[in-house]
Amino acid sequence: MTVLIAAAQLNQTVGDFDGNARRIIEAAGKAAAQGARVLLTPELSLSGYPPEDLLLRAAFYDRCQQGLAQILAQCAELDLHVVVGAPLMRDGVRRNAALVLHRGAIVGEYFKRELPNYDVFDEQRYFESGGEPLVFEVDGLRLGVVVCEDFWFAPAPAAAKAAGAQALLALNASPYHMNKQHLRLDAARENVCSLGLPMLAANLVGGQDELVFDGLSFALSASGELVAQARAFADDLLLVEFDCDAAGAQARPGRREPAMGLEEQVYSALVLGVRDYLGKNGFPGALIGLSGGVDSALVLAVAVDALGADRVRAVMMPSRYTADISWIDARDMAARVGVRYDELSIAPVFESFLGTLSQEFSGLAQDTTEENIQARIRGTLLMALSNKHGSIVLTTGNKSEMAVGYCTLYGDMAGGFAVIKDLAKTLVYRLCAYRNSVSPVIPERIITRPPSAELRPDQKDQDSLPEYEVLDGIMQMYMEDNRSSAEILAAGYPRDAVDRVVRLMRINEYKRRQAPVGIRVTQRAFGRDWRYPITSKFRD
Repeated sequence: MTVLIAAAQLNQTVGDFDGNARRIIEAAGKAAAQGARVLLTPELSLSGYPPEDLLLRAAFYDRCQQGLAQILAQCAELDLHVVVGAPLMRDGVRRNAALVLHRGAIVGEYFKRELPNYDVFDEQRYFESGGEPLVFEVDGLRLGVVVCEDFWFAPAPAAAKAAGAQALLALNASPYHMNKQHLRLDAARENVCSLGLPMLAANLVGGQDELVFDGLSFALSASGELVAQARAFADDLLLVEFDCDAAGAQARPGRREPAMGLEEQVYSALVLGVRDYLGKNGFPGALIGLSGGVDSALVLAVAVDALGADRVRAVMMPSRYTADISWIDARDMAARVGVRYDELSIAPVFESFLGTLSQEFSGLAQDTTEENIQARIRGTLLMALSNKHGSIVLTTGNKSEMAVGYCTLYGDMAGGFAVIKDLAKTLVYRLCAYRNSVSPVIPERIITRPPSAELRPDQKDQDSLPEYEVLDGIMQMYMEDNRSSAEILAAGYPRDAVDRVVRLMRINEYKRRQAPVGIRVTQRAFGRDWRYPITSKFRD
């Protein structure tokens, strides 16, 4: 017997019960029309993921039940089992559930067993763990159900097999970080395929605040071979045939979308994150302070690819220290991508500020105060344009700068969404090179010239910071890998650089707490993953 099963890779929005239900119903219709007998949807596909503290509100579950009723009614005429992820609350107990629907009725329930409580996950804050396996039968094929984290560990798959499952279905809401798919496949092979079970996983896709879900729904054979894979960073419907007989079940080879290289992955995540953040929150467009530097150039390229040139505006705000080549390169790039481009000089405003403060500053040498004033003038101008026209300001600071505080509160940090907040400076350069390999939108000189904030004469980033290759290496070991200073020194980094970077990371936590939300692409980003106190006497 052969059973066709569809995995619906859906871009859902937290709390959009009508829209989420509609997308599930549409996927069910398409799956049934192609002969599928089962439709598998992602984890919490009805509510969106992660709902966070909305899960503490009773009205949230009421709306979920209304959305579920829509799906039951609309799919009642389909001879199709639909597996829907939804939060449930009964007698005050909250569950992360998978519900099997058929012919207008709920015919099976499964409650997630493994509740992750690390990195960006807080599920133990909201849910009670389940334990009982769920196995249902379609055309002689016995299907076990698990939810996301369940297949990263052995007990839930083993319980499903002990209950008679011949194949496993996994509802997934697994957020992206670089090369995450390899980890998913390795976990599935170790905990599912080692039991002789083939499996199909349906993963969420789309942006939700700082998280991006990359899709890549997949099927593995009982021996662990990747036999089917959906598209990355896009809606998709993946259909997989499962053969079953008395000896067991097997997944047949099907459509297998190719894997992306690292730079293409990250760039695609940024584009999807920007598109969904603006689209789902109703912003008409984006506003970017274009400096002629590499960071703002990358943000502009991402924004145009995500939104289209007609929804993006670039503003150059030169000062007395802005080099001529910055003007030239900014104009060049704006012309290449076809966005509206304006120039607003900050020189008159800066002079006015200095005049107002002249008595306070009398006899004191210029320092970072004057640099920060310029950055804050730019932030004020951008936010004024944002307030007047409704477009959101996309900030252009990278992870290296955020780590060591090489950024200005209420200046270059002012804005609504931090596109490259989780990109080390060295990765920024790699993504610029990747984007230019697709089409040359970033002028080459922007990539090759030494980076500078241009807030004082002849300023270079490396006047204040270690070389970015050194800074990024130390940051990754200390922040992303949780390595000690001693381990970083043992890796060959110079002591003065290690001490300096670790100190700067420690004393700039107060800035990061006030930074806008931004897209997460590493396994540990500043924000949900990084919860260090501002006030602390601890020294590593």
